[in-house]
Amino acid sequence: MSAQNKAEQKNLLRSFTPYEESKGEEYMSDQQIVHFTQILQNWKRELMEEVDRTVNHMQDEAANFPDPADRASQEEEFSLELRTRDRERKLIKKINETLSRIEEGDYGFCDSCGVEIGIRRLEARPTATLCIDCKTLAEIKEKQLGS
Repeated sequence: MSAQNKAEQKNLLRSFTPYEESKGEEYMSDQQIVHFTQILQNWKRELMEEVDRTVNHMQDEAANFPDPADRASQEEEFSLELRTRDRERKLIKKINETLSRIEEGDYGFCDSCGVEIGIRRLEARPTATLCIDCKTLAEIKEKQLGS
């Protein structure tokens, strides 16, 4: 993913107001569920708009350059865009899965140990399915197996 696309993706997630918890508020209250549903739906909508922009760009810019170097440059640009869109397609699928978890009442709890993932972690990574401890352990195991 290009630096520009990473920056754009970070901006997508930063375009919300952090949730302010009320004293004694229950974890994953109705207000929190609404907050995260809005974050995920906005993120998905923005990703879908980016897909549309890419399709339009590729249609508008598609040309049959007589010069092989120009043609190769355009093909490489399109290839990079398509890889980025493929990653975003996978992310949209993950967002849809997360929205399903919300509907099922499973959102916000670690898949591994069952503890609360935490509001701030979910705001940083709304599709998170593991608490920070389990994610850290999974990454350590992955490094050990990969080495």
